[in-house]
Amino acid sequence: MYAIVDIETTGGQPFQDKITEIAIFIHDGQQIVDKYTTLINPQRPIPYFITNLTGITDEMVQEAPKFYEVAKEIVQFTEGKIFVAHNVRFDYSFLKKEFADLGYTFQRKTLCTVRLSRSLIPGLPSYSLGKLCKSVDIELQQRHRAIGDAEATAKLFDKLLKINRPVVDGALHAAEPSQELAKEIKTSLLPPNIKKEQVDALPTAPGVYYFHNEQGEVIYVGKSINIRKRIVQHFNIDYKSRKSLDFKNSIADISFELMGNELVALLFESAEIKRMKPFYNRQQRRSVFNTGIFMYEDSNGYKRLTFGSVNKAENVNLTPIIALSNPFKAKGFLFHKVAKFNLCQKLCDLYKTNGACFDFQVHQCQGACIGQESPESYNARVDEAIESFTYEHNSFVIVGKGRHDNEKTVVVVDNGMYLGFGFVDETFSAQNLEDFKGAVTRYKDNKDIQQIIRGHIRSKHKDKVIVFD
Repeated sequence: MYAIVDIETTGGQPFQDKITEIAIFIHDGQQIVDKYTTLINPQRPIPYFITNLTGITDEMVQEAPKFYEVAKEIVQFTEGKIFVAHNVRFDYSFLKKEFADLGYTFQRKTLCTVRLSRSLIPGLPSYSLGKLCKSVDIELQQRHRAIGDAEATAKLFDKLLKINRPVVDGALHAAEPSQELAKEIKTSLLPPNIKKEQVDALPTAPGVYYFHNEQGEVIYVGKSINIRKRIVQHFNIDYKSRKSLDFKNSIADISFELMGNELVALLFESAEIKRMKPFYNRQQRRSVFNTGIFMYEDSNGYKRLTFGSVNKAENVNLTPIIALSNPFKAKGFLFHKVAKFNLCQKLCDLYKTNGACFDFQVHQCQGACIGQESPESYNARVDEAIESFTYEHNSFVIVGKGRHDNEKTVVVVDNGMYLGFGFVDETFSAQNLEDFKGAVTRYKDNKDIQQIIRGHIRSKHKDKVIVFD
């Protein structure tokens, strides 16, 4: 038994929007046998653009039942049935959230008619409900109303059942779903364009993976020590927002690059995100790091931290300890270090004054700003702060596991700057740092890369670290 469902809502976010209408058509595998539909009072105004789309107004739902008043009927209509919808995650997510707000766990097997249509009727120009119905000669009345869309989805589902119904003793058999239908029920969490066989063929090794849209463009880059497992986790997420559903539904292909170990996968992922700037990668898309944190010693012997453009003339004799994307980030970074290591705001160029800094007045600074704390005592904490965002050694190489047994990876840092990584044969022999430098592909150094390498060094890794200080 199948419950074919469509809902209308006040918007695309299950965690903030509400259902305004629901329609359910019951299909027994042979035909539609029952239906249920009702408007629902969302207990909030319906946005103007939603009213324009659906035709549902605030006046229409004013006297309609609230969700909790129809929840029992929805449970009864869908209980023991496979939950079917066109882009099923959207409708299913909204209902799960509405029931969760009532303290009830709504759980059903699901089936997406977008996926099933792509599988059984390949090659159509579009699989949106309106265009798909036109392609297969289904009349769609009351578009963007639950009753109209649910009825059209039910008719579409009926056609799909007949396309791939198993034959038993020479006759069409409707008592059990076909193998194709059973597979789609089992893999209904996959994006519409992705086949289970494609996921099953993915490697279980460390590497970087790419999600492509239908035009072949990379829309997301990720990394994992087990590519297949991580991608399955992506698809098993119960996406809650329209944006995240759009992301999942836009995935049309998957590609990957094996990296051998997690460190190199992280480094390559970061470089690829900055190079490609995929639409759905947010955290590491910035590629310009033009503000530096600098350190110098003043005439009184105090180590001073400051920030500024890495290209400014006054910094020509200073090398940035770390580069950040903009002055606002750099200033926030310094404020964090001042608080954590009890440094002086004035000596970090965060408080302009001829006397004591503000923190001294509230007993948070030990008085380096007015010479009350010795340079030796203060500088020791500055060194601790710098150590927290720099490497323990200036020049070193990290040798790790390669993509196969006869290969190693090398990551090179020279004078505090990341140069890149490379793959070498297990017979590779290096006498000095220059030999290692010749074995790597060069990549840009930045704050994200430095955090990745520092985090790896401080972890319980099994890689070999060769120091050249």
